[in-house]
Amino acid sequence: MSIYDVQIKTLQGADADLAQYRGKAVLIVNVASRCGLTPQYTGLQKLAETYGEQGLTVLGVPCNQFGGQEPGTAAEIAEFCDVNYGVTFPLTEKIEVNGAGRHPLYDLLTQTPDAAGEAGDVKWNFEKFLVDRSGAVTRLRPQVTPESAELTGAVERALA
Repeated sequence: MSIYDVQIKTLQGADADLAQYRGKAVLIVNVASRCGLTPQYTGLQKLAETYGEQGLTVLGVPCNQFGGQEPGTAAEIAEFCDVNYGVTFPLTEKIEVNGAGRHPLYDLLTQTPDAAGEAGDVKWNFEKFLVDRSGAVTRLRPQVTPESAELTGAVERALA
């Protein structure tokens, strides 16, 4: 099974077809509206705008597991992202990324180790998983910002 086979819904509740990202690059990020890292939405939107035509999709995955920092309803999350950050990239339904209720997408993603070789649970909001055109995954921890050379370089390699 790959991420392209996983069933997940959009923020609006429709089925999201992850198979549409096969052969493209997708940056999957667990997001939250009330986190100290929430300003990363600005950089994520910029990545989507800068690299979108080259085949990158940023996919925001709301999660309320870290300090209750994404308590809103789907409508509240959508409005927050639009009004405060002008987010145009797709958002999924709110899910759990750790624990017994972990969504199958994150069952797959969390098997990928980070640069230090550590796999397993997501550490905090805004952890990033970059899936390249071939389906290989690179994991970047929350402190790696969208503007960083580490992430932009990984995106450029994923699109090559």
